[in-house]
Amino acid sequence: MKAIVQERFGPPDILRLRETDRPEIGAGQVLVQVHAAALNPYDWHMMRGDPYVARLGGVGLTRPKTRVAGIDAAGRVEAVGADVHGLQPGDEVLGFCQGAFAQYARTTADLLVPKPSRLTFEQAAAVPMGAVTALRGIRTVGRVRAGQRVLVNGAAGGVGTFAVQIAAAQGAEVTAVCSARNADLVSSLGAAHVLDYTRNDFTEGRVRYDVILDNVGNHPLNRLRRSLTPTGTLVANGGGSPGHLFGAMGAMLRLVTVNALVRQQLRVILPSAPAGPTHDDLLTVTELIEAGTLTPVVDRTYPLADVADGMRHMEQGHARGKAVVTVV
Repeated sequence: MKAIVQERFGPPDILRLRETDRPEIGAGQVLVQVHAAALNPYDWHMMRGDPYVARLGGVGLTRPKTRVAGIDAAGRVEAVGADVHGLQPGDEVLGFCQGAFAQYARTTADLLVPKPSRLTFEQAAAVPMGAVTALRGIRTVGRVRAGQRVLVNGAAGGVGTFAVQIAAAQGAEVTAVCSARNADLVSSLGAAHVLDYTRNDFTEGRVRYDVILDNVGNHPLNRLRRSLTPTGTLVANGGGSPGHLFGAMGAMLRLVTVNALVRQQLRVILPSAPAGPTHDDLLTVTELIEAGTLTPVVDRTYPLADVADGMRHMEQGHARGKAVVTVV
């Protein structure tokens, strides 16, 4: 099969289209014929081996332990192992598949859910990490309620576009922080107010928010806290922060330390890999999609051979929604 392979850590140039063996599956596992895959900050970190401390956590010290990149996928079930129930060959699915930048990828049944019929495979591939991270940030951790003021920093990105929609669906008054060119987009997704970050610093304003979802990490913690109500919640999403040695982890540790000393709730979500009740979260976001409440935003698509170009685009940090790889 064709796959995007990396033999070492480094820039997008290290990614190569290669012929490699199809994954074999065992009990509880599923082989998916990948039709589309999404690009995530997670993939950037795996490609770069950044931050370096993450290499001690199983990524690989000098070279990647996982040669085939990608984790978000949508496609059709090719085969199922023993003890897999509820899935059969031919089913259209989306979910987390390690090695998604390939014609076939292996995963476990609990990391897959049926693909909403109203989505193309490209739209479906944009869902897993971005939508699940947004759901956890807004509902699970942020506990957003109707009538609250919610600010989403980085509102036009992969997580932000989902977060704006989920918060609006909860009945919140949403303020979206993004560039001026994305104002119409985030407004169409449900934002009541839009702040152009090139002209307005929300931490200098007088408005105080009940919940802030920070997908960017471009403001000091003390300024973010100043923008919260006295009992407000800051949800820091460290998924896209580059770093070298510690990356976003240093800032996250400071946030956790301060949280023990203040009335405000300072929380961290790390969307680096599937964790927690992933299957339930995937089902929740697909139910929202089927209901018409949630719609993936696809910025642009790339053929499998051009994944490196997609990674370069993502590194620039100006994607609208998700960049997606078309495999089949």
